Amino acid sequence: MIIVKMADCAVAKSPENLKTMSLGSCVGVTLYDPTRKLGGLIHAMLPSSENARNTSNYAKFVDLGIPYLVDEMAKYGAAKRRLEAKLVGGADMFSMGNNGTINVGKNNIEKVKQVLSNMEIPIVAEETGGNHGRTTILDTSDGTVFIKSVKYGNTTI
Repeated sequence: MIIVKMADCAVAKSPENLKTMSLGSCVGVTLYDPTRKLGGLIHAMLPSSENARNTSNYAKFVDLGIPYLVDEMAKYGAAKRRLEAKLVGGADMFSMGNNGTINVGKNNIEKVKQVLSNMEIPIVAEETGGNHGRTTILDTSDGTVFIKSVKYGNTTI
């Protein structure tokens, strides 16, 4: 099991699996090449690097991290045309009551969908939104994503 920390990403080939924990407003994006049985997982914190002072950690940002992960997977033989994406997280963890909401989670999900669409990578499943954290495991043998939530139990996508 390879652990992917916040603002990080990794690539694994079956039988190794990828796991990330504490997906709140952060978004976890799994990419899977079924022919190679090769998976990638990113735990991105922010939607855009546009106003960031330091962009050296690509995995911190959706807009930089997803293309970076695709490139890393290509080094192991993945083909972009075969990749399938699954999304997890993007919760509303910072509700500010009636005065408004900081929608980091929603903004993360919107940016992921935009980036994947621009890259022509289909989203085949998602478990996003809400107001709860999630732990995610990508099974590289078949691309199944297992999701654990203290609040809502276990789900598979």
